[in-house]
Amino acid sequence: MTQYGKKILYLAAAILLSLPVVSCRSTKSNTHTYRPYSERRNRGTAPSDNHPGSNNDNGKKPIPGGNGLVSDEWARLDVKLGRHDNKKLYKELKKWLGTPYAYAAHTCGEGTDCSGMVMEVYQEVYGIKVHRNSAKMLEENCRIIDLDDLKEGDLVFFITSGDGHVSHVGIYLKDNKFVHASSSRGVCVDDLRQNYYATHFHAAGRVTKR
Repeated sequence: MTQYGKKILYLAAAILLSLPVVSCRSTKSNTHTYRPYSERRNRGTAPSDNHPGSNNDNGKKPIPGGNGLVSDEWARLDVKLGRHDNKKLYKELKKWLGTPYAYAAHTCGEGTDCSGMVMEVYQEVYGIKVHRNSAKMLEENCRIIDLDDLKEGDLVFFITSGDGHVSHVGIYLKDNKFVHASSSRGVCVDDLRQNYYATHFHAAGRVTKR
């Protein structure tokens, strides 16, 4: 082999040795990491806040603040219920609609916060006593479920503050709708695909008797 040929081989070897080594080992972690609702379940694209007039699910005119996803029927809970729907739950929640937000309160028609409303509804409808705090509800009253397993009466939890802790809870109904006590609008119906809730969604939980 000529001197020139040897230089070419040495140069090729040097290039190969400088390439990064790619590991074939699995990088899958055993720990579960929560991600925003919009990234975890393909239930439709969450609309942008810049487009509040987007079409909703059934072509009805959206209510103010509904971000184009909550129809008048859902806002009033005047929805057609099937034989498998829990009519007692809908009837009870309808009583709470419009109750103004009041921190640390839990009185229907007068004032309530999110966990107070959930606590009272669960006691009335299911005869189950849950914690007065949303974070403790998730930790001690619920088992975490997959989004695809969400059913009527399950709880949905959100992180709305900057400290990384659960700070908001609502009661899931169906068709992505849930009832909660909004700090700005009181007890109302919203859609999990709305931009704010999709971004701040943390986990879904099913209440277990303890």
